[in-house]
Amino acid sequence: MDKQMRIPLYEALREHVNKRPVSFHVPGHKYGSIPPTESPELFEQILKIDATELTGLDDLHSPEGAILEAELLLADVYQTKRSFFLVGGSTVGNLAMVMAACTEGSTVLVQRNCHKSVFNALKLAKVRPIFLEPEVNQEWKVAAGVSLETLAQALKFYSKVRAIILTYPNYYGLTYDLEAIIHLAHLHHIPILVDEAHGAHFIYDSFPKSALQLGADLVVHSAHKTLPAMTMGSYLHVKSDLVDLEMVKGYLETFQSSSPSYPIMASLDIARNYIATYGKRDYSFLQMEINRFKTKLASVVAIKVLDASEFQIDSLKLTIQSRCGLTGFELQRRFEEFGVYTELADPYNVLFILPLLKEGQWYPFDEAAEKIKSALNGLPVCKVIEECYMGGQKITELAVAYHEMSRLAVNDTAIEKAAGAVCAETIIPYPPGIPLLVKGERITEVKLAQLHHLSQTGTRFQGGSLLKNGRLKTFSI
Repeated sequence: MDKQMRIPLYEALREHVNKRPVSFHVPGHKYGSIPPTESPELFEQILKIDATELTGLDDLHSPEGAILEAELLLADVYQTKRSFFLVGGSTVGNLAMVMAACTEGSTVLVQRNCHKSVFNALKLAKVRPIFLEPEVNQEWKVAAGVSLETLAQALKFYSKVRAIILTYPNYYGLTYDLEAIIHLAHLHHIPILVDEAHGAHFIYDSFPKSALQLGADLVVHSAHKTLPAMTMGSYLHVKSDLVDLEMVKGYLETFQSSSPSYPIMASLDIARNYIATYGKRDYSFLQMEINRFKTKLASVVAIKVLDASEFQIDSLKLTIQSRCGLTGFELQRRFEEFGVYTELADPYNVLFILPLLKEGQWYPFDEAAEKIKSALNGLPVCKVIEECYMGGQKITELAVAYHEMSRLAVNDTAIEKAAGAVCAETIIPYPPGIPLLVKGERITEVKLAQLHHLSQTGTRFQGGSLLKNGRLKTFSI
């Protein structure tokens, strides 16, 4: 633990700043001496540590000093073979791990509710993706994880699987039996790649077990989601030899900027130190604060605070469900009018991501609870419409392979006539960034019902440029 008190990259930057360096190098703001505006107060301190690959500050792509020491401390915390800083978010990690683990044309099993960055990686790798439909939590009305039965069935259908790509936990903090899935995969010598973007803090025992602890081979963490790292700061961990380490390094060098952000990297070093020094007293304090917040919200009759029963849930995720006839989107807008901004909404729920507090740290839970009460004051309780347009075939694949798509003409088709056609665009409700329709897959009645429901309840989409006109892009086959 003593060595985890070090923050080597941050310390190197602090030492560099204390030398009052005169810059004749990039970046152009010259440690903030060339202000971008007349009032640069918000940027002033950040720009002082926005350095470049100078003597003593190391090089992300060939680390030998402070960055290497920081990454080795990271690997020590998460008990991995090697861990890396990512300055392009978990997107970079997902791209690198898929490209490193897969070869063109290989068969890959993919959890259907993975993030869009995984789908982009599949396309870049030109693999043959086989999609595994997750189970649906009917109380929460969200997709959870893949069942062991679905994976076992897929492995019977497809004998030469190169890798299995999963998301754990889901965006709402729900977990599933990942350990059994990893065990089954390893019996077939298949590596498990996990997008654990929301689980960087699972290292502490009172949270759900990390995918790394459960035996996953490659794992990506969005440190900026629950740890005190800057946006775009993430980690990639290599746990086993089932995926070549040098391939991982090579793709990270390909996908990451050759001019990485030192403020982001320093924040990753600080975030590692924060979780490495997290203790029992910190967790007890955190749970006390969270329970107090939940109790206050539970007294608001217009909403319901959800809880998980079958599997452990991440206590930093708090999901409330409407009991007053408003959609989750409408609830979210009401909260924003009172200055409370949440992570995301869906047709039924609003998701809060809570802070990973240490003992004695303050957060405005009481103020937020009062504002939420005010936002919902006077709303009656009414019966919730029990609609949940999810599910479908458990195992599916693209109707058109990636290499064939560029040869096909694209039409626009009325949504009501699109069932059975092959989608020529990817349509993504955002957040959470999980594709509803994927380019190259056959459009089903279930997916169209989901699309209609999401559109009616105010979902924002990435892609789907013709949706407002009631049309979808489809391939001419």
